[in-house]
Amino acid sequence: MAHLLNLEGATVVHGARTVLDGVSLGLDDGARTGVVGRNGDGKSTLLRVLAGTQALDAGRATRSRGTTIGVLSQTDDLNPAHTVRRAVVGDVPDHVWASDARIRSVLDGLLGDMLEGPAAAPGGADALVGQLSGGQRRRVALARLMAGDDDVLLLDEPTNHLDVEGVAWLAEHLRTRWQPTQGALVVVTHDRWFLDAVVERTWEVHDGVVDAYDGGYAAYVLARAERARIASVTAERRDNLLRKELAWLRRGAPARTSKPRFRIEAANALIAAEPPPRDAFALSRTATARLGKDVVDVEGASLAVGEGEERRVLLDDVTWRLGPGDRIGIVGVNGSGKTTLLRLLLQQVQPDAGRVKLGKTVVTGVLSQDLRELDAVADQRVLETVEREATSVLDVATGKELTASSVVERLGFPAARAWTHVRDLSGGERRRLQLARLLVRGPNLLLLDEPTNDLDTDTLAAVEDVLDGFAGTLVVVSHDRYLLERTTDRQVALLGDGAIRDLPGGVEEYLALRHAGAAATGSGSVSTPSRDDLAAPRQNSAAPGASAADVRAARKEVARLERQLAKLTEREAKLHDALAASAADYAAAAKLDAELRELLSEKEALEEEWLEAAEAAG
Repeated sequence: MAHLLNLEGATVVHGARTVLDGVSLGLDDGARTGVVGRNGDGKSTLLRVLAGTQALDAGRATRSRGTTIGVLSQTDDLNPAHTVRRAVVGDVPDHVWASDARIRSVLDGLLGDMLEGPAAAPGGADALVGQLSGGQRRRVALARLMAGDDDVLLLDEPTNHLDVEGVAWLAEHLRTRWQPTQGALVVVTHDRWFLDAVVERTWEVHDGVVDAYDGGYAAYVLARAERARIASVTAERRDNLLRKELAWLRRGAPARTSKPRFRIEAANALIAAEPPPRDAFALSRTATARLGKDVVDVEGASLAVGEGEERRVLLDDVTWRLGPGDRIGIVGVNGSGKTTLLRLLLQQVQPDAGRVKLGKTVVTGVLSQDLRELDAVADQRVLETVEREATSVLDVATGKELTASSVVERLGFPAARAWTHVRDLSGGERRRLQLARLLVRGPNLLLLDEPTNDLDTDTLAAVEDVLDGFAGTLVVVSHDRYLLERTTDRQVALLGDGAIRDLPGGVEEYLALRHAGAAATGSGSVSTPSRDDLAAPRQNSAAPGASAADVRAARKEVARLERQLAKLTEREAKLHDALAASAADYAAAAKLDAELRELLSEKEALEEEWLEAAEAAG
């Protein structure tokens, strides 16, 4: 196996701070390596050193002769006068690159919705780079790298500005391309699902050094937890966080934990007594007491944006109800209206038809993408601005009152940093601060719009830990599928067809629906499936002679039945857990078994009703 890149005693000093202190490491052919660490610890610096664009204060960096390196930095060097097509494929004639299946796959996977669909850039492939948004430019820069043939790719936060579907495509593309003897990959990312899906080795950058771990994110968390337990030097709070996250990883889908090669026995020993991340019953009970039974009711709502040919229907006669303690994750294609849906729930926009009703006791908290709320407190200090909102908040997970200072510390502001002026905070720190301000206000409806932007993996774990104690209704819009599955109990999708679709199978079901839509259109790109495309195999067309009103009624019935089926599935899982816990108690097990049989019978009947309603809905 060829050796491609090598660092020997690499040292980088910024002012009085040593970012890399005598780091030695190598990169072999076929390696797929992820880089993690706290914000500011030197991850991007390490990539620049490997790329040869960062001068060393000591040591040396070498590469094998003929090795080419492609770099995705956090700022692009695209020519604003070039078209999207030229930026990606250069001056290669259309008939040449169009015959290359790999390049076509890259364009479809990364730029498909930019070139056509509701989020398309004006001009499509002929749009000028200078007219694109920052997120669109970054995706063009990533597509240019993926379409090239460099031996080594160094990617700094490649999943930024990609939706769930784009992240899944990129993970599959990188897994397929970087096989042994086919170059190497180093990726800095906070997307933990992506790390587990792609990388086979993890580098942690901290305190000027780089520690190496075999496997992806799950293996890295285990190794850190084991190291903390054996050395007994890690602070108790951080140790508990690691065990909690490891317990979540082990309880999750098998695909998340089967890939990394770590000792299962060690993991099981560490989390043997670790409870679930949150007490759903206690949270639901408290949420009901705070909210009553009504939170948000969306009834027959329709909403469209744009005019004329640009008019797009975001919601079409949608009925959707949020109850106390619901924890909902929202995914969807770009331009499908996820942020608009949050604004609708807040009554900041009004539907064209139907209505949105908020419960009388609802107190909302919103984490927006632009964080403009912090501009008004730029001259205040971190702890000061949080304490002005409230001095304490109840953590239902522990039953204790948390002071504002403890909330700030849990979200990554140690004592010294807590007195920093807001204007001097980084993007990730501003996001953490705004979340702290929201939580201490005591909202009972919390809406988070892309909360993972600019956050490192340690901070994300801390944010999830804080959200575990939130007793209210939580709605999260995010492309980070790990966060969605970790913090929410149910996911829904906006597929661009005007409906809100429940996803009992989570993000995997969403991706399957999107691929089914692509197959139905007969194209290689993933397009928005129609409602017919999303139907079950037995659902072919509406009943002959059915009126539009009958079809709408049938669709409402389908949505109602899907919600009931999702609830029954949750109850079924809880009953299985209770049966396992009562294995030694014959009487209790017999009672639970009878309840389970009754539930399964009810579920089967509902499934039959769903099939009939689906056929009528067309």
